[in-house]
Parts: sequence; structure tokens; C-alpha cells
Amino acid sequence: MGHSAVWNSHPKTYGPGSRACRVCGNVHAVIRKYGLMCCRQCFRSNAKEIGFLKVIPLDNHSIDLRSTW
Repeated sequence: MGHSAVWNSHPKTYGPGSRACRVCGNVHAVIRKYGLMCCRQCFRSNAKEIGFLKVIPLDNHSIDLRSTW
């Protein structure tokens, strides 16, 4: 048994290589929150179909909390 056969013989059950995008199979940048299990590229292209809305702030002014105390 050569080195390459031994190196990939153990199943990956933890770490970033164990999770893949359910849409394209990519193992990089997988979003696991809310059980999405899809990469960021697939999430951006399918966000509206999933039901996510992009929140746009009404104004660009930051709120200074020190002035309200």
C-alpha cells in the first residue's frame, strides 16, 4: 500500500473537508448556519429562492450611544 492510498484511506468526519455544499459540492466557504450547508457563491445566487432578504439601512449615519446617556 503506497503513501497516497494510506493518506486518503481514513474517512473525514470532522474539519472543513468533511462538510460540502449540497448544491455544487464545494468544500470551501460552506455556510452551516441554520442548516444551510451551501457555499457562499451558491447562497448568493439562491438567497431569494430560499427566503432571505437583503436588509438595506435607511440612513448611513452611525448612532452615537454616548450622547443618549
